Amino acid sequence: MQPLKHYTINVNGRLLSLDKPKVMGILNLSEDSFYAPSSAPTREKVFSRLEKILSEGTDMIDVGACSTRPGSTGVTMEEEMQALRMALLIIRERAPEAIVSVDTYRADVATMCVEEYGVSMINDISAGEMDNRMFDTIARLRVPYVMMHMQGVPATMQVNPQYNDVVDDVVTYLARRAGELRDRGVADVIVDPGFGFGKTLEHNYELMSRLEELHLLEMPLLVGVSRKSMVYSLLDTTPEDSLEGTTALNTIALMKGAHILRVHDVKACRQCVEIVDKLRRVHP
Repeated sequence: MQPLKHYTINVNGRLLSLDKPKVMGILNLSEDSFYAPSSAPTREKVFSRLEKILSEGTDMIDVGACSTRPGSTGVTMEEEMQALRMALLIIRERAPEAIVSVDTYRADVATMCVEEYGVSMINDISAGEMDNRMFDTIARLRVPYVMMHMQGVPATMQVNPQYNDVVDDVVTYLARRAGELRDRGVADVIVDPGFGFGKTLEHNYELMSRLEELHLLEMPLLVGVSRKSMVYSLLDTTPEDSLEGTTALNTIALMKGAHILRVHDVKACRQCVEIVDKLRRVHP
């Protein structure tokens, strides 16, 4: 089992230890989702989804209002902001102490969420590539930043992605972008290899098999494989019938040193974390 590297991140003025992996529950505000049960586009559904992930023991809530599934075309910034305002108000009323991440690639959306609603973290699928103001914005906002690798853009990213060596290419890319953030004084950067974003089935499993190589970056590692096509395509099933496969991959990711798992199914992931953490404490 891969030893878990020790990191802390500054969340709303306090240090959050990642010595025990964290579960990040997905709250998806878009109706355009590859996994419909996670979608919460109305106030009533936001309340319901929020209660479920809180009751199941999530450590963080990742809120997104712009679909980034393969083939998606997204929404306007105004539509994204409107949906986020609705959801963030509900979250702050129901769970004011919750650690909230917002899944956005737009700098103006990030600014609104942090400055108006006290959001703790920004999760950017494009590592600043889809809005060239994002890195400067994160440096000004001084919040942790999840930086994901993606080849292309969501609308076309699954059209014949190519790599020399997918793991080496992802590590090299993330190292370069992290250096640009460090040059701006950004301290809390979390890396995400971007399973399913501009990668074939073989690319995804090569990444998972060599996941420990991402620790060369010396930054916390987030993994998001929940109910993705690397599960249901391999098993010839559907996103709705992919919990067992997702659980298997989450367990592997934990054993390879993942610090944060981004998931639809908080309870199942919470159990994975507890079991792997127990094993790690028995044999550090």
